[in-house]
Amino acid sequence: MDEKTVKRKRGRPPKHQGAGYQDTRQALIDAGLAVLTEKGYCYTGLDEILRRAGVPKGSFYHYFENKEAFGRDLIEAYGRFFARKLERSFSDASLSPLARIDAFVEGAKAGMEKYGYRRGCLIGNLGQEMSALPESFRVLLRETFVDWETRVARVLDEARQAGEIPAHAETQLQARFFWIGWEGAVLRAKLEQSSRPLGQFAQGFMALVRA
Repeated sequence: MDEKTVKRKRGRPPKHQGAGYQDTRQALIDAGLAVLTEKGYCYTGLDEILRRAGVPKGSFYHYFENKEAFGRDLIEAYGRFFARKLERSFSDASLSPLARIDAFVEGAKAGMEKYGYRRGCLIGNLGQEMSALPESFRVLLRETFVDWETRVARVLDEARQAGEIPAHAETQLQARFFWIGWEGAVLRAKLEQSSRPLGQFAQGFMALVRA
């Protein structure tokens, strides 16, 4: 993310942070999420985010201490957004536990198709760029993956109790495997501009956990 065109102004962010301040700050976060899910952190300039958010040049540092702090806020915001998305599928009591994972997969397919396979997973994108990113991002990225793994493991625990998967299933390990494979499937879906890799991975994962 290039800072050359956005010069930092002296002083701290304003103390009186009313609704207008919060709205603009959220607009910057939303714009950052949209751009970074397409391009990644290293290939995104702050100018592009400011234009998309409709925020004047030079105003960025009224809302974020620096570029690194902005990146941390983006990671946390995306983690919360995606956790809510997972729970919409995983908490659906009308479906069996494994069917809830299938529902998440189908929703992800629709989401990627909606944006023409341009957008991927922000956490996965940043993970691939980690060698060029601030070290403070590493802990946040790992914590986000652990949170997602915990949510999948909980559904797999329910599937085990319901007899959908064997009683000896190691659900924590399976959940970790899910996200390792899922991020690769998302990358392949972007490359092929097709949801087929998502479906292929899900099919393989379901065969594995049922074995």
